[in-house]
Amino acid sequence: MVAARGAWPRLTGDGVGVGSESARPRTILIVVALAFFATTLATEAQQVPPPDHDPFQGMEPTGRIPKVPLPADLPNPERWRYLPEGRIKPGNIFERFLVSSFIAPQFFFEQDVGAGGGFALTDIDFRSQRRQEFLGAFLTYTTEGQQKYRLIWRRWLLHRDLPGGGVIVEERSHLDGFGGYEKSLTRRFFGLGPETRARDETSYVDEVIDLGARGEFALPEAGGSWIVTVGARGEHHDLAPGRVSGRPTTDQVFPGLFDAANHHDSLILSAGLRYDTRDSQHQPYAGWQVGVFVDAPVWQSSGDTGAVGTAFGNLALRVPPLFHRGGDEREENPPTDTVALGLAVQATTGDLPYYARPSLGGTHTLRGYIQNRFTDNSSWHAVAEYRFAIIPRGFALTDTIRIERVGLAAFYEAGTVAASLDKLPGARIHTSYGLGLRFSLERTAVFRADVGFSEEGVNFTVAFGLSF
Repeated sequence: MVAARGAWPRLTGDGVGVGSESARPRTILIVVALAFFATTLATEAQQVPPPDHDPFQGMEPTGRIPKVPLPADLPNPERWRYLPEGRIKPGNIFERFLVSSFIAPQFFFEQDVGAGGGFALTDIDFRSQRRQEFLGAFLTYTTEGQQKYRLIWRRWLLHRDLPGGGVIVEERSHLDGFGGYEKSLTRRFFGLGPETRARDETSYVDEVIDLGARGEFALPEAGGSWIVTVGARGEHHDLAPGRVSGRPTTDQVFPGLFDAANHHDSLILSAGLRYDTRDSQHQPYAGWQVGVFVDAPVWQSSGDTGAVGTAFGNLALRVPPLFHRGGDEREENPPTDTVALGLAVQATTGDLPYYARPSLGGTHTLRGYIQNRFTDNSSWHAVAEYRFAIIPRGFALTDTIRIERVGLAAFYEAGTVAASLDKLPGARIHTSYGLGLRFSLERTAVFRADVGFSEEGVNFTVAFGLSF
């Protein structure tokens, strides 16, 4: 299972008044992000697409994508993704809308955060690079001042055009950049340890600015089984009393932990190594991986140093199809039902803010519990998930807009936290189970909505990508 804390840059937000120390960097970051986004739109709007784009070039009207011959010199060909020419629509971001660019408006109201709105924009062919770059932009604001402005960029390093049309991309080697500002008014903290109760809930406002970069590289060749990860990011946190109605604030109940984590800056270096035989990084049907990952704040404004280390592994197995006949050997990405198993163990060293320590609950672990429900210095988490297609070839909305596949996933999870690794075996185990909806635009673009159940009730999460 992908490392819960370190495998992908995570962003939390915090909040203080407009006159806080972070007001100036926050403003600069927002202006830079919006200027970059506006410049991109203006540049793409000047491009004139060819008028003869065929949305079915390289694929059939049913959604089936026949395999094509790959270059003879291609190393590990089974680990390259083929994208037919019909899915590479030319033009600017507006002309590619709902083919390779997507916008999701958001409107919501919550008592604690107020009425708000915004949008999430994803462009999987950013700068019209024939599917070599991705950009995600996320902007929301509420009447009570909860905010989020974030950019995520990725460039795949190994990318080839095919003579007959379409491109192939090796998923394992890429560069990432990310940064943003987020002010979240209702972060929850229940205390440390596996015995905390739901009624122990406290809340805090978390305002964060972060900026970082990361790279993954397959070895010893393109598509190789060894993958090295390196990265660095900077974070600035400011905390304030939370706004969850009827609950105490974190600074009242845990003043020592709160004060140590407030006005906190850190420079975090990340490194990982894994052995990965899976056939896909985004939606594996077969194979396994094992690895280690370290997220280390080598400098903190508190003067402390620390690290979170993760050992993880997962396995994907093909199983007989339940509601379809499956695909065939001459098809790219055939409908496939799978059982996936995952396990991760985390431990910390040194002194870290409470929000940077291993936790369970929310989007990726113990999905039947609220985000960060259990927190401590170490954790383990195990999960089993049965993923099966219910609309194996998806459906078309127009000639150029289609959902490739719709499926469901039943899952069961168990895990716990403890003050140290040696105390994990005796710690109280928590479990959750549930059912999720999965739909994909293609194999590398999977969206999910999960409903999880636990002894504390029901939790609903929506996310991009699988949980492990």
